[in-house]
Amino acid sequence: MSSPYQVFVTALPDVCPTAPHRMVFTADADGRCEVFTWDGAAGRARQVTDSPGGTFHRAIDADGHVWWFEEDPAGRGRWWFQHFDGGPRLPGLPGAPLGQPRGLAVTADGVTAAAFRQGRDTAVLVGRRGRVPREVVRTGRACRLGGISADGALIALASSADDADAVTVHTRDGRLVAELPGAGRPGGRLWCQGFSPRPGRTELLLVRDLGDRYVPATWAPDSGLRTHSWCTFDTEITARWCPESRTVLVRQDRHGRSLLHRVDLDARRRTVVPTPVGSLLDAAPRSGGAVDCLWTDTAHPPVLRRTSGTAHPSSPADAEPLLLPPSGPSTVVPGRHTDRWTPVGAGRVHSLLSLPQAEGDAPPPAVFLVHGGPADHDRDAYDATVHSLVASGYAVVRVNYRGSTGYGPHWRRDFTAGVGHTQVEDLTAVRADLVSAGLVAGDACALWGVSWGAYLVLLALGTRPGLWQAGVAVKPVADWVAAHRATTPALRALDVKLFGGDPDEVPERYAASSPITYAAKVSAPLLVVGATHDDKCPPGQIHAYLDALAAAGVPHDALWLDTGHDGYDGAAHVAVLRRALRFLRDRLPDPAHRAIGRPPAPTGGLRSR
Repeated sequence: MSSPYQVFVTALPDVCPTAPHRMVFTADADGRCEVFTWDGAAGRARQVTDSPGGTFHRAIDADGHVWWFEEDPAGRGRWWFQHFDGGPRLPGLPGAPLGQPRGLAVTADGVTAAAFRQGRDTAVLVGRRGRVPREVVRTGRACRLGGISADGALIALASSADDADAVTVHTRDGRLVAELPGAGRPGGRLWCQGFSPRPGRTELLLVRDLGDRYVPATWAPDSGLRTHSWCTFDTEITARWCPESRTVLVRQDRHGRSLLHRVDLDARRRTVVPTPVGSLLDAAPRSGGAVDCLWTDTAHPPVLRRTSGTAHPSSPADAEPLLLPPSGPSTVVPGRHTDRWTPVGAGRVHSLLSLPQAEGDAPPPAVFLVHGGPADHDRDAYDATVHSLVASGYAVVRVNYRGSTGYGPHWRRDFTAGVGHTQVEDLTAVRADLVSAGLVAGDACALWGVSWGAYLVLLALGTRPGLWQAGVAVKPVADWVAAHRATTPALRALDVKLFGGDPDEVPERYAASSPITYAAKVSAPLLVVGATHDDKCPPGQIHAYLDALAAAGVPHDALWLDTGHDGYDGAAHVAVLRRALRFLRDRLPDPAHRAIGRPPAPTGGLRSR
């Protein structure tokens, strides 16, 4: 049957606890991310939201009510709800002040907790669906709701994993019960993963960074904080409680791909859950031992699958599909997709290389897609930008430079040459390796990045001007000092950690890593994209960088979006993709003789790094 949603589902659906055939999910609708329901019993989808700017945050409670967050261009708004089958839309927490969403949790008996960012504060409100809530916690720290216990008695609030109190636990009336230490105290960084869903069991799941490995941890009122050091992982993990036992499902990011593990905390036993090679964008345990996964690799868009976890699938088709069907024809990214490991002084840099199916022996022009973060990584996962570039005849290189996740704590913390400069060293080394091997054209290499990735584009063009023939920087940090003054408190704290102080304490470090310092040395044509409502990479510092380029006579183009840093409107992504492709075609050698077809029509599913 046909359904009203198009492409792509970007996260696992939320499943109604009392009616598992009822799900709520987000997907593309005419270029926007919107909320849909799926009734597996009836085989029917229904679009719930229709917002000009798109809708992303959603949930479903045990009574079958769908929740969503409706926000304004600044990201502030309120929660609403509607019954799964339709009917009037009603305010979920009437009377709650406007705020930015920082989490929602609803217990089986209807106790609702929601966290909001309001100015510099985070407020937690507790109430019941459709009733006026009361504020129980307010803090000046940037926090998110870490979960609510099954009986509704305890609420977890998570701040930065680096904070001295990374997780705090409060009663429903706001009384502080526990402060769980992060990196500021012995034990290492700490991430909150949520309360056990089992009735009568109050236990909080956590992940701890021990400095050289990651381990699951738990906290309970009667036993306190316990670190399960017998179960270690060498790269980053996330974890979820299984619904029927004291077992957790661990998803591990390793070398650009995903692994799944089932960890029995009582038996101290860890087993691998077989999954196809690629990336699991999300995974959740279900009743009876089943696991739902959102699987993808570079060649295939995400698909929702359910597996028993007992047989090793050779491909995603070997897993049982979820009741939620794919929304469009199967798509396969053209070209050849492989890995490349480049030696550097600190080890080996891993890159995901996609080569067009070229005619002739000349190496193709290359676009280095630079991921954001820096605590993130490029995955063996579908990316519509990769698809469009490869189909247009370009090689695409995705580099997991030092600072990336998925390669161990030491790799993530390595900024030996300074903030930004370490990463540019790695990009430069990979470029030299690929050119030397004859895999890409040495006189036709471009950089394209978003956010922190865009920052690295600007820094690389200014510090290595002879190596790159074009650059695309979308929502970059262009002036560290100006960005620090105007950005969010959480990012200011990250700046202080990266540089070892604020701009008044270590001004020379900020200047040495700021692209604006090197603007006059840029020689390659540059497209800079800014967002007028961006609170993470504010527009003022981008304007200053553009003025510096103009003063130095550097050729550049600019595009301004009427959005924030993050967004759910696919039209903005499409506008950037089309403008960037035209920009590259005009400034790099024509790859038309290598193209195997026209680029696919861009969709609202573009992944913003």
